[in-house]
Amino acid sequence: LKRAARLAPAPCRWNSGLPVNIGVLFVPQQEAWVVERMGKFHRILEPGLNFLIPLLDRIRYVQSLKEIVINVPEQSAVTLDNVTLQIDGVLYLRVMDPYKASYGVEDPEYAVTQLAQTTMRSELGKLSLDRVFRERESLNASIVDAINQASDCWGIRCLRYEIKDIHVPPRVKESMQMQVEAERRKRATVLESEGTRESAINVAEGQKQAQILASEAEKAEQINKAAGEANAMLVKARAKAEAIQLLAAALAQQHGNAAASLSVAEQYVNAFSKIAKDSNTVLLPANTGDVTNMVAQALGIYTTLTKPQAVKTQDEMPPAHEDSHSRATEMLKAEQGSSS
Repeated sequence: LKRAARLAPAPCRWNSGLPVNIGVLFVPQQEAWVVERMGKFHRILEPGLNFLIPLLDRIRYVQSLKEIVINVPEQSAVTLDNVTLQIDGVLYLRVMDPYKASYGVEDPEYAVTQLAQTTMRSELGKLSLDRVFRERESLNASIVDAINQASDCWGIRCLRYEIKDIHVPPRVKESMQMQVEAERRKRATVLESEGTRESAINVAEGQKQAQILASEAEKAEQINKAAGEANAMLVKARAKAEAIQLLAAALAQQHGNAAASLSVAEQYVNAFSKIAKDSNTVLLPANTGDVTNMVAQALGIYTTLTKPQAVKTQDEMPPAHEDSHSRATEMLKAEQGSSS
């Protein structure tokens, strides 16, 4: 039955029989009537009003100039990798030359249909199964070109050819499904690995940036700390310089040396009062009980340090300063003697 359906001629496109020549004829739009006079081609009637001679002229063919759609029956074809396919299609035709379409071939539509089937089998034999599904557009274009080359002498032009369905054997279909699933699993694995790689790269970049920022922050902290310490040292130095200047100014005043001597003696006595509070190991001089001698030694050290300045300012100081200094020294010794 399938073979009979494939070999059956295409359905005729004429909806009615040939018109009868009554002398005056009206040709519809998009139709061409082929007229024969006494069995010989005479002319082609154009759409509209036409006049013919009865009995001598006869309308032999009626050609439709509209686009014709023809279903190409399903047929089997073998691909390059020996896979049998069942494939059908749709053919779009148009009569370009009514004379050639009438006298060039007996049944132009059937001829074009058979040509489309043979061309489709030939083109499928050049492609593998995978390329058949990927290159359907190029396959359609190849079939159209082959049909146009052969049907030029028939006055028919193939406008388009479209493959409707491609049926593959069940086992081949199962293997194709398995191949698709394997390909999808492969893509999923590749995408997952790429995601893991991108994640690792992003983490490494983040750690790198964090280390860079941390080092820059530590560097800035050290710079700020060093700048703060330098500023503190400068402030301390300025304060110490000002204190020294104030102390020098105070010592340069009247009775300044006596006050300095008294301050040194008090600090010396206070230092001995704190012995053995911070540590159990104490180093004492041989004459620890002789406080007067210790105070005298401290005053002697201070006098030695201040002697050059005292010699320089001796001429400027009034005589009363020496007397007051000696009196202050005697008073300090007397006080130390009473305390001892």
